[in-house]
Amino acid sequence: MQKSTIKPKLSAMMFFQFFIQGSWYVTMGTYLGKTLEFTGIQIGLAYSTAAIAAIISPVVVGMIADRFFSANRVLAFLNITGALLLFWLTRIDSFSLFFPVLLFYSISFMPTMSLTNSISLANLQNPTKEFSRIRLFGSFGWIGAGFLISAMGLEAYSTPFLIGAGVSLLAGLYALILPYNAPMRTTEKAKIGQILGFDAFKLTKDRSFLVLLVFSALICIPLAFYDSFTNLFITDVGIKNAAAAMSTGQIAEVVFLFAFPFFFVKLKYKGSITAAIVAWVLMYGLFALGARTGETGFIYAVLPLHGFCFTFFFVAGQLFVDEKAPLSLRNSAQGLISFATYGVGKYLGTLIAGNVVDHYTVQEVYHWELIWIVPFIMALVFLTGFVFLFRENLKKRDDLIAQSPSLTVHFPE
Repeated sequence: MQKSTIKPKLSAMMFFQFFIQGSWYVTMGTYLGKTLEFTGIQIGLAYSTAAIAAIISPVVVGMIADRFFSANRVLAFLNITGALLLFWLTRIDSFSLFFPVLLFYSISFMPTMSLTNSISLANLQNPTKEFSRIRLFGSFGWIGAGFLISAMGLEAYSTPFLIGAGVSLLAGLYALILPYNAPMRTTEKAKIGQILGFDAFKLTKDRSFLVLLVFSALICIPLAFYDSFTNLFITDVGIKNAAAAMSTGQIAEVVFLFAFPFFFVKLKYKGSITAAIVAWVLMYGLFALGARTGETGFIYAVLPLHGFCFTFFFVAGQLFVDEKAPLSLRNSAQGLISFATYGVGKYLGTLIAGNVVDHYTVQEVYHWELIWIVPFIMALVFLTGFVFLFRENLKKRDDLIAQSPSLTVHFPE
């Protein structure tokens, strides 16, 4: 593949992949509640499928892409399978069938997020400068899907799933023309632990990798408060056009994805992740202050911070994992970070956030000041722990392999 065509193809891959989820994920609650008349608990369970799938599938699928098939072909299979399952969802009106089909879809979709990262990182000359610009098109895809669904007034219909199915099929076929990266072959017979993707966990022998993995999961617990309740919060305090107000975070994400390489030169990995957590602390603190004082200006001021946080936390983490992981475990390692963040962290966060909101809701009145103080304190504690425990001393992949001699890796000359 000519080098001049690689970046446009990777950019289109990101656009398609985020467009798929953006087409139905945000509006699913409206469709399930208003059209199918599912209960609140059932809607919550439907949204939990993404976190459950992120715990189950990314590491295993990453191992398959590392050992048996090129990542682009695995991506093609998952997207085509996902297209069929999304189409099936448009024909279902009972929760007893909707939930398992959505879970199977989520299991097929969640690994695609780490696969698109690993495909991009493996085919870029300078990932620290170029990856965020490629990932930028994912944000364009998500925003584009949202504008399309809103402009057509499809929130309460099954049509967003149908649109997602069509784009998923297109993305699956498109993946076949992406760069082919041969899996790392070994002469050893695969053991059950390798088949289940456990080889990636050997990377946790490196302290910096382990600390990053643990704190990536932990910081996603307070992040779940934002994902689950910000829209309800800003609506409840009287801010109109809540969706438009929250979109400032996505706009900021686009800006900071473009600017990330310039900041990264100075901040490096630890500085970038620390800055993101500091911004989350500030955001939750001003949410609580806005709730206490009734001044919505505090809330408007910090909504764009989410885009900064998301970019600097997730992009820096993905780049760090790519630099740490040997070539034979790149896909598995990206799956492992997805397992920690979108899986364990988000799932625990959803449970904790729901209980906190219930605890501080009295006679259908939300005590938002007390609610937001909880993720504020959590983020502050995790910030302190990360700053003191994380060391950026990146070792060469050869050094990492020397610590885990059972990993068989072949490096290009």
